[in-house]
Amino acid sequence: MENADSDQQRRKLTKTLKPSWVFAIALGSSVGWGAFILPGDWIGESGPLGATIGLLIGAVIMMVIASSYGVMIKKFPVSGGGFTYAFIAAGKKWAFICGWFLSLGYISIVALNASAFSLLLKFLAPGFMKQGYLYSVAGWDVYLPEVLISSFIIIIFALINTTGTSVSGKMQFYFSILLVAGVVLLGLFTFDVAQNPMENIQPLFKGNQSILVSILVILAIAPWAYVGFDNVPQAAEEFDFSPRKATVLIVMSLFTSFLIYAVMIGLTAWTFPRTAGVDGNLWLTGDVIYSSLGLVGIIVMAVAIIMGIFTGLNGFYMSSSRLLFSMARARALPNVFRTMTKKSNVPVWGIWFVTVITLPTPWFGRQALSWIVDMSSTGVSVAYFFTCFAAYKVLAWGAEKAGREIAPIKKLLALIGMIASAIFLLLLLVPLSPASLTTPSYLLLLGWAILGLVFYGFIAKRYNSLDQEETEYYVLGKTIESEVENSEGAEDIVTSDNPILS
Repeated sequence: MENADSDQQRRKLTKTLKPSWVFAIALGSSVGWGAFILPGDWIGESGPLGATIGLLIGAVIMMVIASSYGVMIKKFPVSGGGFTYAFIAAGKKWAFICGWFLSLGYISIVALNASAFSLLLKFLAPGFMKQGYLYSVAGWDVYLPEVLISSFIIIIFALINTTGTSVSGKMQFYFSILLVAGVVLLGLFTFDVAQNPMENIQPLFKGNQSILVSILVILAIAPWAYVGFDNVPQAAEEFDFSPRKATVLIVMSLFTSFLIYAVMIGLTAWTFPRTAGVDGNLWLTGDVIYSSLGLVGIIVMAVAIIMGIFTGLNGFYMSSSRLLFSMARARALPNVFRTMTKKSNVPVWGIWFVTVITLPTPWFGRQALSWIVDMSSTGVSVAYFFTCFAAYKVLAWGAEKAGREIAPIKKLLALIGMIASAIFLLLLLVPLSPASLTTPSYLLLLGWAILGLVFYGFIAKRYNSLDQEETEYYVLGKTIESEVENSEGAEDIVTSDNPILS
């Protein structure tokens, strides 16, 4: 393997991220506008307790999957996330497939958060936002202010991310503090002003369906509700601390995310009786806050929502650019995505590529964008599956696999995570499931898959020209043989031909 040529040198990211910043990346990316906009819908579908239980079970399942992320981050603290882990689990072709769909998922969530900011302004200042009508897409009226504001937000966060992780990481931390503080204040004050909070939340489940169905309806959206904690492995190469802390940070962020969801569902239900005439409103949670706390409450919630949107934008800008960088480093994308700024050492063209791709999306309207986001959830679930698969392969039940870490509990969790990820995929892809994709989403998924095949046809020769040792070097930073030689007490993994383990 030739490393003398600068083009052959493996480019590295700078270690600048503190534990608190990484926690904020996971939390802020997981909790977005949905925690504030959708509780009314969830209560209508499942009842307040049904929705809360569904999200709690979803958080626990995500924690099980997070265990596998922690295993892989500890052993391979490099960027790439699902792309890297799919390579370890199943080889180069599956790595490309996983990276291709995961990149769409990350980029589309950047676009979704930008449009969510305009959506919030439509609620807060409808007179201003509904000027300059342009056209309608799938029943959604597109106005000039929402296009301009969403585009401005996209560009601003691109500029922030080009300054380096030391800046974007600090901002993520402060945004997350404001987000959590806003939710705590809203929860405390609405509970305080409610006359009979425990009576108001009745009925606990939706009356015309079973408790199990009420829970499953919400559980099906768990991959979407908590997507974002998997931004942590994309930042693993930039940890300024031991990768062993990653599991705790991810689990803490997931638990905090659940608490935020639970509080927002709770205050939507406990503040007023369900018969108070607020159920038919477009934004039930907003109406509850305004009716109970007035303008001050709306301002507090608006700040919390904006922080949720900003943390999502910032977190997914970081993860999508790092994913593109790691794929380019493995020769799965053009070399330009490996380009880094000299001052801040960030993958600048990955950031601007995300910007160029997302800037046109506000012109398509919110409904069309939701189709892309819905189908891109499959990419996240695929990444979950391969991460758990990789962790399952690098761990051992007992001493029968010399060189692998003996961790039967973690290996069992990885197996459970694989099964859960497969179920999430089935819920998305099987037409009769409660969370199945819409017809436009199916068509877009098919189109993205065909585009991936075409693109793979162009890069296959270059991508596959690297032998196994070279690919391991570019993806992982070292060959598997060196990993085994450097492992402490034969803790890590052994080498084999396809691709990592026998």
